[in-house]
Amino acid sequence: MTVHVLGGHQTDFARNWTKEGLGVYDLLRESALGALADTGIDPAEVEVAHVGNLAAELFCGQAQLGGMVAAIDPAWAMLPTSRHEAACASGSVAALAAMADIEAGRYDLALVTGVELMRGVGAQEAAQHLGSAAWVGREAVGAAFPWPSLFAELADVVAERDGLDDERLGANLARIAEINHGNGLRNPLAQTRGWSFPDGCFGPDDVLNPPVEGRLRKYDCGRITDGAASVLLASPRYAKEYARRHGRSADDLPKITGWGHRSAPMLLADKLALAEGRPYLFPHLRQAALDAYRRAGVAGPDDLDVIETHDCFTITEYAALDHLGLTQPGQAHRAIEEGVIERDGPLPVNPSGGLIGLGHPVGATGARMLLDAAHQVTGEAGECQVEGARTALTLNIGGSCTTVAIFVVSR
Repeated sequence: MTVHVLGGHQTDFARNWTKEGLGVYDLLRESALGALADTGIDPAEVEVAHVGNLAAELFCGQAQLGGMVAAIDPAWAMLPTSRHEAACASGSVAALAAMADIEAGRYDLALVTGVELMRGVGAQEAAQHLGSAAWVGREAVGAAFPWPSLFAELADVVAERDGLDDERLGANLARIAEINHGNGLRNPLAQTRGWSFPDGCFGPDDVLNPPVEGRLRKYDCGRITDGAASVLLASPRYAKEYARRHGRSADDLPKITGWGHRSAPMLLADKLALAEGRPYLFPHLRQAALDAYRRAGVAGPDDLDVIETHDCFTITEYAALDHLGLTQPGQAHRAIEEGVIERDGPLPVNPSGGLIGLGHPVGATGARMLLDAAHQVTGEAGECQVEGARTALTLNIGGSCTTVAIFVVSR
């Protein structure tokens, strides 16, 4: 069964909601009501809601977020809701659950909303809260910033496996950072849209681009961000009626044509051990990509027009490129050096700015990617639009590539 993406809403990722005296409920409410306004759907038509969130209990002492969705509108006072946690992939896992509800015939219209309120605590405390998505007490032990530490380790492994010296890998990571920050400047909802970037700031300058962990520097890292994103997913039956009411054809509505979802053992060390002697660093990520392509009926990246991929760090995007098939295994640097992923390249990556340029409210990222993909294939992405885009792919990663979720969205 085809699942349609009718529309949705993303909050402004530059806002600090705690400083405004607002909380996680306000984020959820603005995004959910924004999705209804975007689509012209009455709240009473929504039949189920799925919420993606990592750590509201840690960041703001709040659990039971499904009950908060039920409080947004009187029509939702008895709405069935569920919350989903898969680290940074929480929003995508919420979307997968909503799709399953629709495909099973339980419901025709589902709200998927992802949310994270992160900026109400200091950077050190935020880092420790996010570290709960690693295996606490068994990895990144003693690290001031657990995730930069783990992904710096990953960068060292990539350099060795791909045969890249420090200068070449550094130049590739710097280019990813420069592209994504540049794309973020075009996005009116991006956290870094008002930033300025002096010459040399993406390179190995310890003043302009201070080291964080290992070979990772300031501009290699995604943003601590407050934000929410929502999408409304529909069955073919509802989509057909919705299109008729709006004087459109259901064929014009974006749809999820393929998906992939895999998980690997929690510890990064265990994942690296599984990669020994194999062509891909993360075999489960490669399999998820193949699953998505097969389900979508596409041959691979040659059939894609745009990619929104996880770039919590530049090395994350680098590692994704060969797994998605843009290059042969171990050759991801070619996609960067040959300009493939540029905004005007053959296959633009992260025209939104990605997690680095746009921002990364952890539980919201998967839903945000899905919404951006829908906007791309309908020509509604504004200044972020890739001309002529008809098929988009999203890759959302949780933990040290523990949970991976991929969607192919087409029109």
